[in-house]
Amino acid sequence: MDVERNETSIIVFILQGISDQPEMQVLFFVLFLGIYVMALTWNLGLIILIRSDSHLHSPMYFFLSFLSFVDICYSSSITPRMLSDFFLEEKLISFLACAAQFFFAAWMALVECCLLAIMAYDRYVAIYSPLRYSTIMHLPICAKLVAGAYVTGCLGSLVQTTAGFHLHFCGPNIINHFFCDLPQIIALSCSNPFINQIMVFLVALCIALFSFLFIIMSYVYITVTILKMPSAKGRAKAFNTCASHLTAVILFFGTSFCVYLSPNSGHSQHLDKVLSVFYAILIPMLNPLIYSLRNKEIKDALKRLMKRENSP
Repeated sequence: MDVERNETSIIVFILQGISDQPEMQVLFFVLFLGIYVMALTWNLGLIILIRSDSHLHSPMYFFLSFLSFVDICYSSSITPRMLSDFFLEEKLISFLACAAQFFFAAWMALVECCLLAIMAYDRYVAIYSPLRYSTIMHLPICAKLVAGAYVTGCLGSLVQTTAGFHLHFCGPNIINHFFCDLPQIIALSCSNPFINQIMVFLVALCIALFSFLFIIMSYVYITVTILKMPSAKGRAKAFNTCASHLTAVILFFGTSFCVYLSPNSGHSQHLDKVLSVFYAILIPMLNPLIYSLRNKEIKDALKRLMKRENSP
């Protein structure tokens, strides 16, 4: 029986990609290549700006630089493969390559969840206890929080990857997606996935949902603290400080929860692809813009950098 099981095991998957319309392939390639290049350029530029300007050497920008690095890795785990698939009739991916792609994508996604929660805590300390901010959020603590986010994301992704790809796959092998994502992988399994789905759900519950609830709780305290401020100008400044982070949280968690926490029976596969494009490809490009457009300190740092570059 084991021999028969091994003989029928799938070793290659076929990705259907974003669209099955041949006339749209070139257009999609140019569009997503442009988005990917902008995501790399803007995130890398933001990292360089933060590291090179001493005025931005604070915990908030320390975490932001690592968020940009995560966005680069997250986008790079999916987009290059997707771009190459536009020119292939059969978008084949080996079982191990599929598992590796999901592992790295899930790792970066879970790290982003943790980093967004850490950044919410950073804003809470800055607003709730500004006099003790530098004491609480000193560099060794910030470094440990970032390291903890990476370790937590790695362990969570390892559990999910093991649970999803430890199942038996005997056919069909067509993944109706543009990358190896776990809901579509589990749906192809020939064995009972119930225990594995529970493990995947628990990881999502413990990391992603806990991070989101922690962010919500932090912002409840932040809002109460801001409303108690006597100065209208101080309240506006505090709200403006949190607006960019809150926007990034809503975009990332809103789209990812729609995909992963919705009942399978209610899933539209086309809608899942659209939402996946948004949180896996568009958000890594949008994050540096969200954090920069209304941020006076980053604008001032950019002006100083340009002034140094133009000076003789």
